[in-house]
Amino acid sequence: MVRTNADIARACFQAYAAGDRAALDAALAPDLRFTSPLDNAIDLATYLAICWPTHADIAGFRFVRMVEHGDAVLVTYELSRHDGTAGRNTEVLEVRDGRIHAVEVYFGWALPHPAAPGTHRAAPAPPA
Repeated sequence: MVRTNADIARACFQAYAAGDRAALDAALAPDLRFTSPLDNAIDLATYLAICWPTHADIAGFRFVRMVEHGDAVLVTYELSRHDGTAGRNTEVLEVRDGRIHAVEVYFGWALPHPAAPGTHRAAPAPPA
């Protein structure tokens, strides 16, 4: 069975929701580089130490969009947590030879959105 890059991306997210470390390991390449607003091209070992423990909080994902473009898969998802909170993010995953080699995460917002519809949520005032 031929798996598409989107299938591989989906399997990675499903591994988090299921707490399936073996499935996650099968999806990630040894040379993984993970970048987010908090992480600058961290390696696989650092990624697993920091990010994998968050699987315990994850109840599931709802995929808003999953678009393949060459080796890249653009994924926008809504994440639900066991504590009832939720959020929305977008990730770009680079898939080669059936494994994820790079991830770029773009943080979205909390669900429900903290700003009222049609309004801007002002940043908190700096400490005095």
